[in-house]
Amino acid sequence: MTHVAPNLFMRSQPRLLLPALSALWNQRQNRNFLLHFRYTSDVAAGENKATVQSLYELSVDIRKIRRLKPWVLSKEVTHVKETAKILQEMGADKSSVAYIFERCPEAILCSPTDIHYQRELWLSVCQNEKQLVELIKRFPDSFFTVKNYENQKANVRFFKDLGLKNAVISRLLTSASNIFYNPVAKNKHMIETLQSNYIRLGGSQENMKNWMMKLLSQNPFILLNSSAAVEENLGFFQKNKFTDFEVLSLLSKLKGFVFQLNPSSMQNSLLFSKNIFKCSDQELKELIIKCPALLYYSVPVLEERLEGLLKVGISVDQIKQTPAVLELSAEIVQYRIKKLDAIGYSLKGRTLEYLNGTKKDFEVTYGKIQEKKERPIFNPVAPLNIED
Repeated sequence: MTHVAPNLFMRSQPRLLLPALSALWNQRQNRNFLLHFRYTSDVAAGENKATVQSLYELSVDIRKIRRLKPWVLSKEVTHVKETAKILQEMGADKSSVAYIFERCPEAILCSPTDIHYQRELWLSVCQNEKQLVELIKRFPDSFFTVKNYENQKANVRFFKDLGLKNAVISRLLTSASNIFYNPVAKNKHMIETLQSNYIRLGGSQENMKNWMMKLLSQNPFILLNSSAAVEENLGFFQKNKFTDFEVLSLLSKLKGFVFQLNPSSMQNSLLFSKNIFKCSDQELKELIIKCPALLYYSVPVLEERLEGLLKVGISVDQIKQTPAVLELSAEIVQYRIKKLDAIGYSLKGRTLEYLNGTKKDFEVTYGKIQEKKERPIFNPVAPLNIED
């Protein structure tokens, strides 16, 4: 029997390779670490080294901050660790903290005291801290813009007394935080101006509260206007012989945006529509009530949308019958017309109602037309094939 000598080299190879592989792996890891560190925690000229290092330890992408707000990194005093700790106490995990800092670098400039005040204020209109963290992630700039705390607190109390629900107030805090910086007297005066005009235009006392809450939830920026602007715009409608009922209807349809316009631009839009549609003053008013966009959009916008419709074969008379089609952009109109053309439905000489509405509304309408087109025509005199 032949005796095979053991291959000492092959048997010892794994032992010899392990230290080498380990060293190679460590070298590679160190290289990756150094490469990552180079792009994330290298301190550029003028930057605060401690700030950059603290952000890196939280896995914050420093490059994003350098692109967005590089000046924040050069501030001598920052509160990275303190702010991160407060957010984590509220339930934010490490990735959420990093995300918040990347979206709103100014967060690290807020003092712990200021953040505490904001936390208490926002919690007063939130269900719990979990919801608060989600709001901060979505609207970090609103939360970390800390100023006029007493005004903010007073306005939250004022809106609660007015009857607004916490959900509405929290939406105002996130989307229209500027209104909370106003002295509460200014917001109160604006509310009173809107309420008095609502009653004067024929609104009922019983429905006023609901009307006001709906208006504020749809367009909170109305409070940034002055009461003088409100009176001036209402005067414009009276001058153009709109009835009180018609003005109230416009206020509801335009969600208060009418107060953000100015009489000059509205007058230009009215004249443009009157010339295009060749209508009387009364017909023009009826068109405006049907489609407030004729009043809201500027002449260049209306002109562009009108031209877009005419180019695809839509007539002025068709638009006059369905003016709400002008609320849609030219791109949306062209897309919808092409979809209808593709299934053999032409709008020439027909109503434009099928073009109107939201994307969901149109898809439902389109589906019904398509189904009708594909449905076989029933012939009542055709013989039936009946098997015995």
